[in-house]
Amino acid sequence: MSIATELDAAAAHAVARATDVLAGRRIAVLTGAGVSTDSGIPDYRGKGAPVRTPMTAEQFLSSEAARRRYWVGSHLGWRAFAAAEPNPGHRAIAQLEQSGVATGVVTQNVDGLHVRAGSRRVVELHGTMRRVFCTHCGQVFDRRDLAARVETDNPWITVPDSVALGPDGDVLPESSDGFLVPECTVCSGMLKPDVVFFGEFIPAEKFREAEQLVHASEGLLIAGSSLVVNSGIRLLERARRRRLPVVIVNRGATRADARATVKVDAGTSEVLRALAETLPSAL
Repeated sequence: MSIATELDAAAAHAVARATDVLAGRRIAVLTGAGVSTDSGIPDYRGKGAPVRTPMTAEQFLSSEAARRRYWVGSHLGWRAFAAAEPNPGHRAIAQLEQSGVATGVVTQNVDGLHVRAGSRRVVELHGTMRRVFCTHCGQVFDRRDLAARVETDNPWITVPDSVALGPDGDVLPESSDGFLVPECTVCSGMLKPDVVFFGEFIPAEKFREAEQLVHASEGLLIAGSSLVVNSGIRLLERARRRRLPVVIVNRGATRADARATVKVDAGTSEVLRALAETLPSAL
Protein backbone atom coordinates (compact mmCIF):
# COMPACT_ATOMS: atom_id res chain seq x y z
CA MET A 1 0.00 0.00 0.00
CA SER A 2 1.41 3.40 -0.97
CA ILE A 3 1.96 6.35 1.29
CA ALA A 4 -0.79 8.24 -0.52
CA THR A 5 -3.45 5.68 0.36
CA GLU A 6 -2.38 5.29 3.99
CA LEU A 7 -1.94 8.98 4.85
CA ASP A 8 -3.92 12.11 4.15
CA ALA A 9 -2.50 14.71 1.79
CA ALA A 10 -0.95 16.88 4.53
CA ALA A 11 0.74 13.91 6.22
CA ALA A 12 1.98 12.51 2.90
CA HIS A 13 3.48 15.90 2.05
CA ALA A 14 5.17 16.09 5.47
CA VAL A 15 6.58 12.57 5.02
CA ALA A 16 8.02 13.60 1.65
CA ARG A 17 9.68 16.62 3.32
CA ALA A 18 11.01 14.41 6.11
CA THR A 19 12.47 12.03 3.54
CA ASP A 20 14.22 14.94 1.81
CA VAL A 21 15.84 16.29 4.98
CA LEU A 22 16.91 12.86 6.28
CA ALA A 23 18.06 11.24 3.02
CA GLY A 24 21.76 10.46 2.95
CA ARG A 25 22.12 10.94 6.71
CA ARG A 26 22.64 8.47 9.52
CA ILE A 27 19.94 9.16 12.08
CA ALA A 28 19.23 8.44 15.73
CA VAL A 29 15.66 7.46 16.62
CA LEU A 30 13.92 8.50 19.85
CA THR A 31 10.60 6.82 20.67
CA GLY A 32 7.85 7.30 23.23
CA ALA A 33 4.68 5.51 24.22
CA GLY A 34 2.89 6.43 20.98
CA VAL A 35 5.03 3.92 19.08
CA SER A 36 3.50 1.06 21.09
CA THR A 37 -0.18 1.98 20.95
CA ASP A 38 -0.66 -0.14 17.82
CA SER A 39 0.58 -3.09 19.90
CA GLY A 40 -2.28 -2.58 22.35
CA ILE A 41 -0.30 -0.69 25.00
CA PRO A 42 -1.91 2.69 25.81
CA ASP A 43 0.08 5.88 25.96
CA TYR A 44 0.13 8.42 28.78
CA ARG A 45 -1.22 11.61 27.25
CA GLY A 46 -2.76 10.85 23.87
CA LYS A 47 -6.43 11.07 23.05
CA GLY A 48 -8.32 8.43 25.03
CA ALA A 49 -5.40 7.68 27.35
CA PRO A 50 -6.55 6.51 30.80
CA VAL A 51 -6.31 8.96 33.68
CA ARG A 52 -3.54 7.68 35.93
CA THR A 53 -1.84 8.65 39.15
CA PRO A 54 1.41 6.71 38.81
CA MET A 55 3.18 5.46 41.90
CA THR A 56 6.28 7.42 42.77
CA ALA A 57 9.62 5.95 43.77
CA GLU A 58 9.22 7.42 47.26
CA GLN A 59 5.87 5.70 47.75
CA PHE A 60 7.19 2.37 46.52
CA LEU A 61 10.31 2.42 48.68
CA SER A 62 8.75 3.76 51.87
CA SER A 63 5.41 1.98 52.11
CA GLU A 64 4.82 -1.76 52.37
CA ALA A 65 1.14 -1.19 51.54
CA ALA A 66 2.12 0.72 48.40
CA ARG A 67 4.48 -2.06 47.32
CA ARG A 68 1.74 -4.63 47.87
CA ARG A 69 -0.67 -2.57 45.77
CA TYR A 70 1.96 -2.12 43.07
CA TRP A 71 2.87 -5.79 42.78
CA VAL A 72 -0.77 -6.91 42.60
CA GLY A 73 -1.52 -4.46 39.81
CA SER A 74 1.75 -5.13 38.02
CA HIS A 75 1.19 -8.89 38.11
CA LEU A 76 -2.39 -8.61 36.85
CA GLY A 77 -1.18 -6.58 33.88
CA TRP A 78 1.96 -8.58 33.20
CA ARG A 79 0.49 -11.29 30.99
CA ALA A 80 -1.27 -8.82 28.71
CA PHE A 81 1.80 -6.58 28.63
CA ALA A 82 4.17 -9.47 27.92
CA ALA A 83 1.88 -10.83 25.20
CA ALA A 84 2.03 -7.59 23.19
CA GLU A 85 3.77 -8.00 19.83
CA PRO A 86 5.95 -5.55 17.91
CA ASN A 87 3.95 -3.55 15.39
CA PRO A 88 4.92 -2.23 11.93
CA GLY A 89 6.46 0.88 13.51
CA HIS A 90 8.86 -1.16 15.67
CA ARG A 91 9.76 -3.31 12.67
CA ALA A 92 10.31 -0.26 10.47
CA ILE A 93 12.82 1.16 12.95
CA ALA A 94 14.65 -2.18 13.01
CA GLN A 95 14.66 -2.09 9.19
CA LEU A 96 16.18 1.41 9.23
CA GLU A 97 18.97 0.11 11.46
CA GLN A 98 19.54 -2.95 9.28
CA SER A 99 19.84 -0.73 6.20
CA GLY A 100 22.46 1.42 7.92
CA VAL A 101 20.21 4.49 8.08
CA ALA A 102 19.55 4.40 11.84
CA THR A 103 22.44 4.34 14.29
CA GLY A 104 20.12 2.91 16.95
CA VAL A 105 17.03 3.72 18.98
CA VAL A 106 16.64 5.52 22.30
CA THR A 107 13.29 4.65 23.85
CA GLN A 108 11.31 5.98 26.78
CA ASN A 109 9.26 2.76 26.74
CA VAL A 110 9.74 -0.20 29.09
CA ASP A 111 7.94 -2.80 26.97
CA GLY A 112 11.00 -4.29 25.23
CA LEU A 113 9.25 -4.29 21.85
CA HIS A 114 12.16 -2.68 19.98
CA VAL A 115 14.42 -5.54 21.04
CA ARG A 116 11.83 -8.12 20.02
CA ALA A 117 11.37 -6.38 16.66
CA GLY A 118 15.05 -6.89 15.87
CA SER A 119 16.67 -3.57 16.76
CA ARG A 120 20.23 -4.26 17.89
CA ARG A 121 21.29 -1.00 19.52
CA VAL A 122 18.56 -0.02 21.95
CA VAL A 123 19.01 2.43 24.81
CA GLU A 124 16.12 1.91 27.25
CA LEU A 125 16.13 5.26 29.05
CA HIS A 126 13.47 4.29 31.58
CA GLY A 127 14.53 0.67 32.04
CA THR A 128 12.64 -2.49 31.19
CA MET A 129 9.88 -4.59 32.68
CA ARG A 130 11.78 -7.71 31.63
CA ARG A 131 13.90 -7.59 34.78
CA VAL A 132 13.49 -7.18 38.54
CA PHE A 133 16.36 -6.51 40.93
CA CYS A 134 17.01 -6.59 44.66
CA THR A 135 17.55 -3.13 46.14
CA HIS A 136 19.77 -4.67 48.85
CA CYS A 137 22.13 -7.15 47.16
CA GLY A 138 21.61 -6.27 43.49
CA GLN A 139 20.58 -9.76 42.36
CA VAL A 140 18.67 -9.61 39.06
CA PHE A 141 15.65 -11.81 38.25
CA ASP A 142 13.78 -12.51 35.04
CA ARG A 143 10.25 -11.13 35.28
CA ARG A 144 8.79 -14.37 33.91
CA ASP A 145 10.33 -16.33 36.78
CA LEU A 146 9.04 -13.80 39.29
CA ALA A 147 5.52 -14.01 37.84
CA ALA A 148 5.54 -17.78 38.33
CA ARG A 149 6.69 -17.32 41.93
CA VAL A 150 3.97 -14.74 42.60
CA GLU A 151 1.31 -17.21 41.48
CA THR A 152 2.82 -19.98 43.58
CA ASP A 153 2.91 -17.76 46.68
CA ASN A 154 -0.57 -16.37 45.99
CA PRO A 155 -2.57 -19.29 44.57
CA TRP A 156 -5.80 -17.37 45.05
CA ILE A 157 -4.85 -14.67 42.58
CA THR A 158 -6.56 -14.89 39.20
CA VAL A 159 -5.59 -13.03 36.08
CA PRO A 160 -8.68 -11.94 34.13
CA ASP A 161 -8.91 -12.49 30.39
CA SER A 162 -9.02 -8.75 29.78
CA VAL A 163 -7.64 -5.94 31.92
CA ALA A 164 -7.49 -2.14 31.67
CA LEU A 165 -3.78 -2.14 30.96
CA GLY A 166 -1.65 0.88 31.81
CA PRO A 167 1.34 2.16 29.78
CA ASP A 168 3.81 0.48 32.15
CA GLY A 169 2.03 -2.86 32.13
CA ASP A 170 0.09 -2.35 35.34
CA VAL A 171 -3.60 -2.21 36.22
CA LEU A 172 -5.48 -0.67 39.11
CA PRO A 173 -6.25 -3.60 41.44
CA GLU A 174 -9.58 -3.78 43.27
CA SER A 175 -7.79 -5.02 46.38
CA SER A 176 -4.33 -6.09 47.51
CA ASP A 177 -5.41 -7.59 50.83
CA GLY A 178 -3.60 -10.83 51.64
CA PHE A 179 -1.11 -10.53 48.79
CA LEU A 180 2.35 -11.91 49.62
CA VAL A 181 4.92 -9.50 48.17
CA PRO A 182 7.85 -11.30 46.50
CA GLU A 183 11.25 -10.98 48.17
CA CYS A 184 14.79 -11.59 47.00
CA THR A 185 15.55 -15.32 47.18
CA VAL A 186 19.20 -14.53 47.92
CA CYS A 187 18.95 -12.08 50.83
CA SER A 188 15.19 -11.55 51.43
CA GLY A 189 15.65 -7.93 50.38
CA MET A 190 13.17 -5.64 48.65
CA LEU A 191 12.56 -6.28 44.95
CA LYS A 192 11.99 -3.48 42.48
CA PRO A 193 11.26 -3.62 38.74
CA ASP A 194 14.19 -2.41 36.66
CA VAL A 195 12.37 0.74 35.60
CA VAL A 196 12.64 4.43 36.41
CA PHE A 197 9.68 5.33 38.60
CA PHE A 198 8.14 8.78 38.65
CA GLY A 199 10.32 10.85 40.96
CA GLU A 200 13.50 8.97 40.01
CA PHE A 201 16.32 10.21 37.79
CA ILE A 202 17.48 8.37 34.69
CA PRO A 203 20.86 6.78 35.52
CA ALA A 204 23.62 9.10 34.34
CA GLU A 205 25.43 6.38 32.41
CA LYS A 206 22.22 5.50 30.56
CA PHE A 207 21.63 9.09 29.49
CA ARG A 208 25.27 9.39 28.39
CA GLU A 209 24.75 6.34 26.17
CA ALA A 210 21.74 8.05 24.61
CA GLU A 211 23.73 11.26 24.12
CA GLN A 212 26.53 9.32 22.43
CA LEU A 213 24.08 7.75 20.01
CA VAL A 214 22.72 11.19 19.06
CA HIS A 215 26.26 12.61 18.83
CA ALA A 216 27.26 9.85 16.38
CA SER A 217 24.32 10.68 14.13
CA GLU A 218 23.53 13.28 11.45
CA GLY A 219 19.83 13.65 12.19
CA LEU A 220 17.21 12.87 14.83
CA LEU A 221 13.85 11.17 14.26
CA ILE A 222 11.42 11.41 17.19
CA ALA A 223 8.36 9.15 17.06
CA GLY A 224 5.39 8.76 19.38
CA SER A 225 6.53 11.13 22.13
CA SER A 226 4.79 14.28 23.33
CA LEU A 227 8.22 15.33 24.67
CA VAL A 228 6.79 16.28 28.04
CA VAL A 229 9.55 14.29 29.77
CA ASN A 230 12.72 16.36 30.00
CA SER A 231 15.04 13.58 28.81
CA GLY A 232 13.51 13.78 25.34
CA ILE A 233 13.82 17.56 25.18
CA ARG A 234 17.46 17.35 26.29
CA LEU A 235 18.29 14.95 23.46
CA LEU A 236 16.46 17.14 20.97
CA GLU A 237 18.49 20.13 22.12
CA ARG A 238 21.72 18.17 21.73
CA ALA A 239 20.76 17.64 18.09
CA ARG A 240 19.73 21.27 17.55
CA ARG A 241 23.00 22.60 18.96
CA ARG A 242 24.78 20.65 16.22
CA ARG A 243 22.27 22.01 13.67
CA LEU A 244 21.02 18.53 12.84
CA PRO A 245 17.62 18.12 11.19
CA VAL A 246 14.92 16.98 13.62
CA VAL A 247 11.80 15.17 12.41
CA ILE A 248 8.92 14.65 14.86
CA VAL A 249 6.21 12.07 14.14
CA ASN A 250 3.25 12.16 16.52
CA ARG A 251 -0.52 12.36 16.51
CA GLY A 252 -1.32 15.74 18.00
CA ALA A 253 0.90 18.50 19.33
CA THR A 254 4.18 17.94 21.15
CA ARG A 255 6.16 20.22 23.41
CA ALA A 256 8.73 20.84 20.67
CA ASP A 257 6.79 21.15 17.41
CA ALA A 258 8.15 24.66 16.87
CA ARG A 259 11.70 23.34 17.14
CA ALA A 260 11.29 20.57 14.57
CA THR A 261 12.63 20.79 11.03
CA VAL A 262 9.59 18.75 9.96
CA LYS A 263 6.54 17.71 12.01
CA VAL A 264 4.41 14.84 10.73
CA ASP A 265 1.00 14.72 12.44
CA ALA A 266 0.02 11.11 11.77
CA GLY A 267 0.27 7.58 13.15
CA THR A 268 3.77 6.33 13.85
CA SER A 269 3.30 2.88 12.29
CA GLU A 270 2.31 4.29 8.90
CA VAL A 271 4.92 7.04 8.83
CA LEU A 272 7.82 4.93 10.06
CA ARG A 273 7.02 2.25 7.50
CA ALA A 274 6.93 4.90 4.77
CA LEU A 275 10.30 6.28 5.86
CA ALA A 276 11.83 2.80 6.00
CA GLU A 277 10.66 2.21 2.43
CA THR A 278 11.79 5.55 1.00
CA LEU A 279 15.04 6.46 2.76
CA PRO A 280 17.99 5.10 0.74
CA SER A 281 20.18 2.44 2.31
CA ALA A 282 23.45 3.65 3.83
CA LEU A 283 25.23 0.32 3.38
